[in-house]
Amino acid sequence: MSAKIAEIKAREIFAARGLLGLEVTVTTDDGAMGVSTPESGVSTGKHEAAFVLDGGERYKGLGTRKASENINQIIAPALRGMAVDDQLAIDRAMCELDGTPNKARLGANAIVGVSLAVLKAAANSAGLSLYRYIGGVNACTLPIPINFISSGGRYRDPGNSRWFKPTYEFAAYGAGSYSVAMEMSWQVVEAGKRLFKERFGDTYVPTYAMSNLAGVIGDDRELLDIMAESIERCGYAGKVGIYFDCAAECYYEKDIDCYVGLFSEGEKSRDAMIAHYQKLIATYPIVSIEDPLHEEDFEGHAILTKELGIEIVGDDLFTTNAERLKHAISMGAANSMVLKISQVGTVSEALEACRLALTNGYNVHPCGSRGDRDSIGDFAVGLNAGQLRAGDHNRLLTIEEELGGNAAWLGRDAYKGWRR
Repeated sequence: MSAKIAEIKAREIFAARGLLGLEVTVTTDDGAMGVSTPESGVSTGKHEAAFVLDGGERYKGLGTRKASENINQIIAPALRGMAVDDQLAIDRAMCELDGTPNKARLGANAIVGVSLAVLKAAANSAGLSLYRYIGGVNACTLPIPINFISSGGRYRDPGNSRWFKPTYEFAAYGAGSYSVAMEMSWQVVEAGKRLFKERFGDTYVPTYAMSNLAGVIGDDRELLDIMAESIERCGYAGKVGIYFDCAAECYYEKDIDCYVGLFSEGEKSRDAMIAHYQKLIATYPIVSIEDPLHEEDFEGHAILTKELGIEIVGDDLFTTNAERLKHAISMGAANSMVLKISQVGTVSEALEACRLALTNGYNVHPCGSRGDRDSIGDFAVGLNAGQLRAGDHNRLLTIEEELGGNAAWLGRDAYKGWRR
């Protein structure tokens, strides 16, 4: 007999990046518990489900007390007594309570917080690790970790936090295991920092968590040069590749139909962007690019997918939304979808998009940049996704130990479109 939801509680917490988030706790009548901690992101697509924030002067309007009240006063009473393992019914009930097409009344942050906490509570009630609850006995593939080295140079300031894109990262696909991949990634990042210091000693200031090259370099190719050299110096050619999230929407100006300040100073048309990517792919060991064009340009993403011969990932392009993914599939736009559950608002809707992607030959690319980093790795393993960005490394090391000799590693095959 299924355990039932006994209690749901939410509160405002401090999250990563100095922002505020939610902590949602679901408890069942058999004593199982699930906790979720959703937060907002830096690059946010306009087609994402809407978060409810407090507004006003407190924390510049970014507080989450309204969302927590919506959980405590509206969602919790409605879900109390429901079977915790009936994820679809629970998610549908919340969407009906909200009554808007984008979850704007109760808030996608409130709804996704409950949805994820329910999933975790159900797994704990069943006595299963979350990845096993998601994927069953087939959940065995360890993801390639994607590890940050720096954001690019700053060639335009659109007046908000989104200019911290593009972000550049290493992917140790040739490691053979998660733990070895982490060690290889650490080595190439450290080699990169040494090269930055050698070449930009007067202006480069490394930090513990990240590097920001605004005002240091004059073209992002200088960063890519260092990344490529770091891979060579460490002896990892053919084993470590470069991944970067362009977040091109941040730099797209609709009135002139150009990208301004992306990768370097000046304006770039779509054709110029495609030509630029072709040169980058020919020069550097790039394995995957995220959001290379603006979020409405499905046609351009289809051209890039065909021309570049590497993995093209849709984040702002898809927003983990099955309807947008269907449109992309019909055009051949991109070949991989970022999984951010908070973008669509419920576990059920996110998994629907994942099934659609995998059925149609697209990769799923889990990312923990919206909170719940402790569980996004479980989604990566549960879905056999093969790669992971912004996950909890310690959680993945634990899963690696649990899987032991049953763990699978995809290597180069984790990437769609790679020209052989």
